[in-house]
Amino acid sequence: MKVLLLLLICGAFSWFFLLYLERRKGSSKRTESQPNLQPPTINHLIDYNHYQLTSKEKVSAILMLALPAFIVGYIFYKSFVLAAALAAVGFAFPRIRKQQLIQLRKNKLYVQFKQALSCLSSSMTVGKSIETAFREALEDLKMLYPDPACLIVVEFSIICRKVENGEPIEAALKNLADRSHLEDIRSFTDVFLTCKRTGGNLVEVMKRTATVIGEKLEISQDISVMIAQKRFESRVLLFSPIVIVAVLAFSSPEYMVPLYTGSGVLIMSASLVLLGACYILTQKIMNIKV
Repeated sequence: MKVLLLLLICGAFSWFFLLYLERRKGSSKRTESQPNLQPPTINHLIDYNHYQLTSKEKVSAILMLALPAFIVGYIFYKSFVLAAALAAVGFAFPRIRKQQLIQLRKNKLYVQFKQALSCLSSSMTVGKSIETAFREALEDLKMLYPDPACLIVVEFSIICRKVENGEPIEAALKNLADRSHLEDIRSFTDVFLTCKRTGGNLVEVMKRTATVIGEKLEISQDISVMIAQKRFESRVLLFSPIVIVAVLAFSSPEYMVPLYTGSGVLIMSASLVLLGACYILTQKIMNIKV
């Protein structure tokens, strides 16, 4: 009962705190797919290797790890002090969450860039100039992605605006490739610049690049489907010892007394370390990049 009451109090406090932060944000609501993204301007260029967490995102990231860690700590130690000490690991999670959001944003741009290449190749097939093809591709992308904060819409708007201001389209596209830090976009830009200088077939280059990116995405999705079951099994195996300890600790407390006193605390600590190491190892094994 004490644990249940504590969890209810922590959950209520977290909910009210997040609600308070959300009200302070007011109308500055952002979609989950493109968090912290501003409208397209030439002076505001996104570096896809950097991301600034908002106050709400930092608090959410801390609670995402701190609350489960507190529960696990209380199950393994039956001590509020030690559980709170274990929950302190939540303060390290915003850095991990930041990297997750960076990778998410890169994946979004990668998928949308493939669609942009298809739009560009369609426009250039009918004989349009590259500058006109980019403007028409932007209009097509706005219909495909109605959200004005969509990453590829933002980037193509910046490219078109730079071209209107007299900047060469090669420089604008290279700027995007340098900020994206994506290998395929960089490779496409290098080939684009070479074709522009030597008079190569840009339409074929765009079609080929879109095909390669599409094949990579299909392989990545196939791998995700193949390891989905193993990922679920690893989580079950990870949390089953915690559930077993919780059941024994609260159903037969006298049986578990030796593990909560003396050297038993060290055994519990070693068990937690092993569980954490197993989680990190399984995540590394299943983090397959194409």
